[in-house]
Amino acid sequence: MNKTGRLGWAALWFAVDGRATRFDYWMRWVVPYFIGAVIVAFLDGSLGAANSAGGPGIFLVLYIIAAFWPNLAVGIKRCHDRNRSGWFLLIGFVPLLNIWLLIELGFLRGTTGTNRFGPDPLDGMAAAAAGITT
Repeated sequence: MNKTGRLGWAALWFAVDGRATRFDYWMRWVVPYFIGAVIVAFLDGSLGAANSAGGPGIFLVLYIIAAFWPNLAVGIKRCHDRNRSGWFLLIGFVPLLNIWLLIELGFLRGTTGTNRFGPDPLDGMAAAAAGITT
């Protein structure tokens, strides 16, 4: 964690331990991922690499493959923030129940205080915002 209480980019995208806030999930993963996907899809169309049958182009497929691990790592950390195991992500494969996964990861606040996966990341940010150092 850096001095603002946020995980560094490498820790957020590549490590599976620790906790990630809703802000980290949305603004540091979901939004950049979708912006990148739109740019890559545009490149597919511009460079003639788009699938003529209407499917994703080669560059978009490569982008999705490259983003698999960061997606998994951020999702696991978000589950940890809710005091759930990373295995909870498997609920995303169950139709209709996958909506609950979106609610859990995207909209519900993490466990207040320390849980079995580590300290509350929002506690560190509040201390940093107040200028308190330990």
